[in-house]
Amino acid sequence: MKRTRNLVLAAATSTALILTGCGSDSGNDGGSGDGAEGKIGVILPDTKSSVRWEAADRPALQQAFEDAGVEYEIQNAEGNADTMATIADGMIADGVTVLAIVNLDSDSGAAIQEKAAQQGVRTIDYDRLTLGGSADYYVSFDNTRVGELQGEGLAQCLGDEEANLIFLNGSPTDNNATLFSEGAHSVLDAVDTYTNVGEQAVPDWDNEQAVTIFEQLYTQADGEVDGVYAANDGLAGSVVSILEKNGRAGEVPVTGQDATVEGLQRILAGDQCMTVYKSAKLEAGALAETAIALVNGDDAETNGTTEDADGGREVPSILLDPQSITADNVKDVVDDGGVSADDLCQGDFAALCEDAGIS
Repeated sequence: MKRTRNLVLAAATSTALILTGCGSDSGNDGGSGDGAEGKIGVILPDTKSSVRWEAADRPALQQAFEDAGVEYEIQNAEGNADTMATIADGMIADGVTVLAIVNLDSDSGAAIQEKAAQQGVRTIDYDRLTLGGSADYYVSFDNTRVGELQGEGLAQCLGDEEANLIFLNGSPTDNNATLFSEGAHSVLDAVDTYTNVGEQAVPDWDNEQAVTIFEQLYTQADGEVDGVYAANDGLAGSVVSILEKNGRAGEVPVTGQDATVEGLQRILAGDQCMTVYKSAKLEAGALAETAIALVNGDDAETNGTTEDADGGREVPSILLDPQSITADNVKDVVDDGGVSADDLCQGDFAALCEDAGIS
C-alpha cells in the first residue's frame, strides 16, 4: 500500500470543533446555513461495529458543517448495504452535490459512487477506502500505522519473552481491517520469540460473533495464550469477557482501537493493554474541509495518495496521524474531547481516573 507518511494536515488541525451531544439512533440529521452553495450528504456505516460513529463522528461532523454554514444531511445505514444504497439514492434525489460514505464493503460502495458520478455528484471515501471505487478523495487515518501502533503496544506490554499470540482481526470486507492486520503483523512477526497460535477475522466487526470466535481460538490453543491482537475496542471487550471467564483478565495483554469509554476503562483497570486514538474532530474536520471545497468548486488540499489496486489508480488522500493510548496517557483522549470525564469516570472508575489525573 503506497502512501505518504507526512501526516500533518493544517486544514484539519485548524478546524475548531467541539464534540457536543450525541447523534440520535434514528440516523438522520440535517442542517442548512448561509455559507457554501450546495449540499453535503454523509452516510455512516452502523451503530454496532463501534460506538464512535454516533458518539464521536456524527456530532463532530454536525459542528463542522454548521460552523461552515453549509447545508448537510447525515444518516446511518445500520450495517445494511441495501439500506446504504437506498439512503444514497434519496440523498442524490434530494440534491446533494457531495456525497461521503463509510462503505460497508467495497462492491456496494463502488456501486453507490458510480451512480453518484452519473448524476454529477462528487464523492469522498470517509475512513474506509472503497476498492475499485471512484471517490474523488479519501479522508482517513494512516491505517497501516494504526496496526503498527497496535503491534508496538502489544510488544511493549509483553516484552521479549516467549509468547503465544492470537490475532482477532476486523471484518474481511473492510479494507481498513486488512491494513490494521498488516501493520500489526509487520511488527509482531519480526519478534522471533512470539508464536502465532490462532488467527481469524470477525465478520462485520460483530462483537457477539467475536466472543464465540475467540473462545474457539483460545480452546484450540489449550488456553496457552500470552497476548491478543484485537483490532478494535469492541473486539477487545469480547476477548476480555472470555479471559474473565477463564480467570485470566488482566494477565493477558489485549490491544484495541477507537479509544472508546469502555476500552479506556479497561485500560485504567488493567484489563486492556492499549488502544489507538483517532481524533474524530481531526477526521471530521478534514472531511468537512474536503467536502466544502468540492461544494465551492475547488480542489481539496491533500497530503498524499493511497493506492487502489483493484481500481488501478492512486486516490488523492488526506491522511491523519493516529495516537497510541496506554494507562499513562488516557488523559489525552479526555483533554482532546474524545470522551468526557463524566462518562469515563463513573462508579468504580472514579478513583482510577483520579490516579490518572483525570477529573
